[in-house]
Amino acid sequence: MEEKEIQEQQNIEEIIEEELDMAKALEMERAMKAQQEAQSPHIDEFKVTEEKPKVRDIDFILDIPLELTVMIGRTRILVQELLQLTQGSVVALDKLAGEPMDVYVNGKLIGRGEVVVVNEKFGIRITDIISPQERVKQLA
Repeated sequence: MEEKEIQEQQNIEEIIEEELDMAKALEMERAMKAQQEAQSPHIDEFKVTEEKPKVRDIDFILDIPLELTVMIGRTRILVQELLQLTQGSVVALDKLAGEPMDVYVNGKLIGRGEVVVVNEKFGIRITDIISPQERVKQLA
């Protein structure tokens, strides 16, 4: 009799295990469906409108200060040469006399020009502005 009871107990345990497995499988299936629903975004259809793009008014940036620099030329010297400079010393630069000067705005080259004197002050006459494509290349 004990064998029958043990056999029945094992059968009951197997049935309970199978029911638990089925319940777990159903729960996993529900979770997967919920996850799929959460992951699939709803995308509205693209609608073509007749509106023209709005032109942005640039007045709000017109009063931003910029630093304009004119580069006459460059050179490299040793610290020893720097310490030997005195009033009246001449430092040779890499540009030739009459060669256009580089014009920078906020450290970016925007064009070239020639030096002029206006009311006893130096100035620069812009002779060349670099193209927008060249300006974009400088940003990289």
